[in-house]
Amino acid sequence: MTVLSPFDLEGPFLKGNIHTHSNRSDGALPPEEVAQRYRAAGYDFLSITDHYLDQFDFPITDIDHLATDRFTPIPGAEIHAPRTEMSALWHLVAVGLPRDFARTAPDETGPELARRAQAAGAFVGIAHPAWYQLSFEDALTLVDAADAVEIYNHGCQVMHDKGDGAYMLDGLADKCHRLLTYACDDAHFKTPDFGGGWIMLKAADRSPAAIVAALKAGQFYSTQGPEIGTVALTEAGLLVECTPAAGILVIGQGYQHSYRFEAGISRAVLPMAGLEGSPWFRVIVLGSDGRRAWTNPVWRSR
Repeated sequence: MTVLSPFDLEGPFLKGNIHTHSNRSDGALPPEEVAQRYRAAGYDFLSITDHYLDQFDFPITDIDHLATDRFTPIPGAEIHAPRTEMSALWHLVAVGLPRDFARTAPDETGPELARRAQAAGAFVGIAHPAWYQLSFEDALTLVDAADAVEIYNHGCQVMHDKGDGAYMLDGLADKCHRLLTYACDDAHFKTPDFGGGWIMLKAADRSPAAIVAALKAGQFYSTQGPEIGTVALTEAGLLVECTPAAGILVIGQGYQHSYRFEAGISRAVLPMAGLEGSPWFRVIVLGSDGRRAWTNPVWRSR
């Protein structure tokens, strides 16, 4: 049996959110209150990703003074530059930005800005692609400068029914672009957008550097609530253990898939014969309330 990452790693899972906003940009609450809400909800780490725009004086919101041995703030921002097919600006999450990160240059493009953020050490995510109709052609210009696609954005789901980024993640994977995926709430605290999606991550320690390194290494899964305990390849198929759910699925390239549905299911060995032609696969756990959990794509070859 081969246990897959991050389930093969020692240590506890840390709960975190890497896309949210304060009143340093277009959020409703001060940074301190934002952080307090996440701490009270049991989050272990948080990046407040205010909009890195001139109209907000290019904020990298500082909540380092709120750090404890149980709560880790990570500097970050939602960075923007022109343009996509349907929008004047790209929307990209950059987690682990240095505080001296230079302001966006007037002639800088979105892909150029993403490359600069990644070179500065940040984990770069393609934010809410469905929300602003990001095209596959747009995303192809960014695949060398992004770490991940946002698979679920709760705020975009609540406000626009456009929270699902799976089409972009899977479309890029089908073309053999190896991006990770994460869920978030993108809370602005103006609607019921708080706490609807997050990351469960294993890191070497609780420092910002260790958490960003774990993000880049894909040592996490994403969820709206269901918990995944184990994912492992066995001779019989793919073993998945989770909290009681309505269904456990594994999908791959195109429509290739395997699944099992059963009320309260918490363990399944899914046959993989139907995914033999796929270079990648990922697991989805579907809760009885419709909430989901997602693993990162697993690639069969290095």
